[in-house]
Amino acid sequence: MNSQQLLSRVLSRTAFLSMSVSLLWAVHAKGQLSTTPPNTIVVDFSSTVLVSKSTPTLQVVVNPMIANGSPIHDGTFAALKDLGADYVRYVPWNPYPKLSVAELEAPGSDKTSWDFSLIDPYTRDFLAATEEQGHSTVMNFSTIPAWMFKTDKPVTYPSDPMQVVWNYTQGTEPVDPTNKQIGEYFARLVSWYTLGGFTDELGKEHKSGYGYKFPIWEVLNEPDIEHQTTPEAYTARYDAIVEAIHKVSPNTKFIGMALAFTTANPNWYEYFLNSSHHKPGIPLDFISYHFYAMPDTHENIDNWQYTFFNQADAFLTGVRFIKDIRDRLSPSTKMDTDELGVILPSDIDEIMASKALPDHIPASYWNAAAALYGYLFIEETKLGIDIIGESQLVGYPSQFPSVSMMDYNNGKPNARYWVLKLIKDNFHPGDRLAKTSLGSMSTAADAQAFETPAGKKLLLVNKRNSAVELTLPSDVKSAAVSVIDEATGDGPARVFQQTGDKLNLAPFAVAVVAW
Repeated sequence: MNSQQLLSRVLSRTAFLSMSVSLLWAVHAKGQLSTTPPNTIVVDFSSTVLVSKSTPTLQVVVNPMIANGSPIHDGTFAALKDLGADYVRYVPWNPYPKLSVAELEAPGSDKTSWDFSLIDPYTRDFLAATEEQGHSTVMNFSTIPAWMFKTDKPVTYPSDPMQVVWNYTQGTEPVDPTNKQIGEYFARLVSWYTLGGFTDELGKEHKSGYGYKFPIWEVLNEPDIEHQTTPEAYTARYDAIVEAIHKVSPNTKFIGMALAFTTANPNWYEYFLNSSHHKPGIPLDFISYHFYAMPDTHENIDNWQYTFFNQADAFLTGVRFIKDIRDRLSPSTKMDTDELGVILPSDIDEIMASKALPDHIPASYWNAAAALYGYLFIEETKLGIDIIGESQLVGYPSQFPSVSMMDYNNGKPNARYWVLKLIKDNFHPGDRLAKTSLGSMSTAADAQAFETPAGKKLLLVNKRNSAVELTLPSDVKSAAVSVIDEATGDGPARVFQQTGDKLNLAPFAVAVVAW
């Protein structure tokens, strides 16, 4: 069975599971189906589902399109600054070794290769738009220098820092089996940015003059892919890195795992969250894991309206199991889904071809992907997820264009950005989620009511590529509606005053109703 056949079979089972779950949730405890008309929103503000602890945010991945001088550089960092999000994740990563690895060669007897000259401009721009504006960050220099792993021959990398390479993370066994060497590398990197510099392996001082605060450090990225790391090997590596960084930055908290394949191997959670597998005193502050909807090559927007959300439902089922493992083994550990998005098959085609291909992403795709994030925010908030991160600020042809939150053609934020901003500006930890239902067997939309310091609000998501008419709660006589849909394009939410109880949402619209 080829990979496409396997994916198709998985998706068909996921669709069946999604319909079954919808049916079960439609049945009351007394065994009766709800008689509420479809797409009719009923809210009981006297019944609290939970108090939100969820923060919506995003990740910023280092690539040449966010470099100073890029045509979208200024617009990108202006958008990041204007967003004002907390827990923004920053990831210099392996396709660009010179932009992500500060010591590309092993130390010699008389010199080292420490060099931040290409890395610093990206990091300064990021921190100027986040930390210097009073917002928290999650730092993740995710790539271990290749020379720290045993390989048959030295790993090479392009001399051009802007040239992509996809095979930098080679080897499975570290040169130093204690992982002390790896830990010390990251401790020196953190010291460069937080303590004004560090002393290298040969006793030479390197001064930066920086004094940033790194409140959270995420330890590596997608180790279940990189270096074919096992849960046991990762846990040992995590301990070594955390121990070393804590010596130079004692107030930093840590995020572990950042798994690519969230539900492929439950032993990651069983092993890592068991404190007996860690050194004494090693904190388990957060765990993180990722989700991307991935449609079949032959699907189009009419299929995506089902595929995206069916796959999201399967992911959310996995999140419930992860939460149960967390609650059993380490209940104080917080959870962060810091990469949420869609990867279209054309993105993979470009990576396999090592070049940009003609851009055939339809305009409505951006709203579909934005609606997916809106849906995940509602459902993950109800599950008590602490950080809900959209991926990623900038992608572009050859570099995951379908994941971008910026329009790489004109440098303006697209619908994915504007939906995140709409959510971030309206919903915060401490909001009270009221009991909300959407009528018997309603599957085209999702809704959740919040009681906020600014008043009562509804977050609404149209999951379909067709308009849907919703009946608003009976106490909504007049309300302000902010909506992102295809008509808003690369602009912010359209705001209008709603009267009456019928609200029409365009395909893949995301709206906030406030009264």
